[in-house]
Amino acid sequence: MTDFTEDPRRIDVPTLVAHGDDDRIAPIAASAHRASRLVKDAARTVYPGTPHGRVGDYEKAFDDDPPDFLRG
Repeated sequence: MTDFTEDPRRIDVPTLVAHGDDDRIAPIAASAHRASRLVKDAARTVYPGTPHGRVGDYEKAFDDDPPDFLRG
């Protein structure tokens, strides 16, 4: 298994980590929570009840959040 732990620590641009908390393919604790701790000053957005991928009621929020994040 390849360990990419050091890669996120090298990111030096504003970063938004967006993730559904019902993702069973990439569980949030092992992926988004960890990534947002490794990337300096990363922002994190969690979509409650959302599984892997963009689906349902959260698609509009997911489409709006990145531009809002970039506008600061």
